[in-house]
Amino acid sequence: MKNEAVKNGVIFPAGPKNDAYAKYFVGQSYLQGLVSDPEVNVGVGNVTFEPGCRNNWHIHHDGFQILLVTGGEGWYQEEGQPARHLTSGDVVVTHDGVKHWHGATKDSWFAHVAITAGTPEWLEAVSDEQYKAVEEGE
Repeated sequence: MKNEAVKNGVIFPAGPKNDAYAKYFVGQSYLQGLVSDPEVNVGVGNVTFEPGCRNNWHIHHDGFQILLVTGGEGWYQEEGQPARHLTSGDVVVTHDGVKHWHGATKDSWFAHVAITAGTPEWLEAVSDEQYKAVEEGE
């Protein structure tokens, strides 16, 4: 697998298995919270994806999400748009109400810091067919 060093953390620790959100992912992810100040109304976490892992389609309501890619290779896709291949140093801004998903490529570990405000609405999984089409369309 490519970028296997990412599994040990790049800038921030990979964290424990992301069991709390496992039902919203296909494959295994890891989550390390980075900000735990109750006066800050923004979530900040390091999310690490095993190869082939991706989260479900989702929408952020009354907020946004910013992804800062720290390692490996991954995908980001908004509904109705082509997928975007992500590597270290890429930045993604998802605006309020935009349906999207993100995750690792099939053969690489992937990590990003997610800065999230608002309430997520988790939707359907990215099907194997949808994911395969993204991978083949690279």
